[in-house]
Amino acid sequence: MIGGYGAAPAPDASEGITGMTDWAQLDHAYGTAEDVPGLLDEAARDPRGAVWGELWSRLCHQGTVYPASHAALPALTRIARQYPPGERQMAVVLAGNIVASSDQPYGDEDSHETHAADVAELRHLTEEALDDPSLADDPDTYVHLLQALLSFEGVEVWSEELEGLTDGEYAVACPACESDNYVAIGPYGFFSTTDSMYMNEGAAGKVPLRPAEPSALEGVARRLHDRALADGHPDVATKLTFVFGRANCAECDAVFDVAEAVADR
Repeated sequence: MIGGYGAAPAPDASEGITGMTDWAQLDHAYGTAEDVPGLLDEAARDPRGAVWGELWSRLCHQGTVYPASHAALPALTRIARQYPPGERQMAVVLAGNIVASSDQPYGDEDSHETHAADVAELRHLTEEALDDPSLADDPDTYVHLLQALLSFEGVEVWSEELEGLTDGEYAVACPACESDNYVAIGPYGFFSTTDSMYMNEGAAGKVPLRPAEPSALEGVARRLHDRALADGHPDVATKLTFVFGRANCAECDAVFDVAEAVADR
């Protein structure tokens, strides 16, 4: 989740938030979704309130989505639409996580097909949110919004895995020896290690990463890097060169492509 501010004026409720959905016939993480309309109505009155934590827990619990999750997309679109760019971050990021999730134990819904109009509008609303000047000092929210944008665009892998830029690590398997490697990208440095407690001073086996040259980046990597620079987030751009760079396995010293290891895990 992303951090909160004070409540904004309630949006215009003339068209309603939850529509005609029979929520009692749908499930979320804790059972029947009959409580979702009330939570969405409350969220519509406060785009940064604590109620968003309850919605996340029910609709995208640890990345898992449910029938009620997809059904909530039209309401999340309406909430995002009715607020200015700097106030819609919770709505679009939650929607982005729902659309991107590949963990669907109760079905295999593709929101790009079942909610195409909402996804298209959410993409536009997220682009506007990314232009909000308040993000200048909030790189984590910027990354969350970038990830949501990729989700609405249907970009695989990085619509879920860009989260590592804010978490500060990727846990991957070495493609040569299959040892678990922790690829640190952030406050503790830029290295690979097999020591899960690498944040401690006595951690062993830290092997420096090999960042990609920005000019060598291609596809989504080049696009994300260039956009981060253009949007005034050079630290995010630097981290991306490590994500799309190479690492040495801290166990067998084999060299592997970090992004490919992330995609394979």
